[in-house]
Amino acid sequence: MKTLCLRCYVTGRVQGVGFRYATAEKATALGITGYVRNLPDRRVEVLVCGEEKAVIALRNWLWQGPQLARVSDVRCDTLPYRDLRDFRIE
Repeated sequence: MKTLCLRCYVTGRVQGVGFRYATAEKATALGITGYVRNLPDRRVEVLVCGEEKAVIALRNWLWQGPQLARVSDVRCDTLPYRDLRDFRIE
């Protein structure tokens, strides 16, 4: 099984629309670890680590987000793999 970690920054209408909670729910369903948090500049930061296919599935989902979100951009960088315990909302 190939593993992968990505740090993604999501831009658009992504705060105050349940984006963090929906991301945590999706990540948990995919068996991904990491975190999601709001940034002061109104973006959302997402760190995801896990099986490559699951991480890529979540990355693709970030372009959609929950129903009320309006995503305009998702930028991701690959990081060294980190073995984290769970997925949390910060």
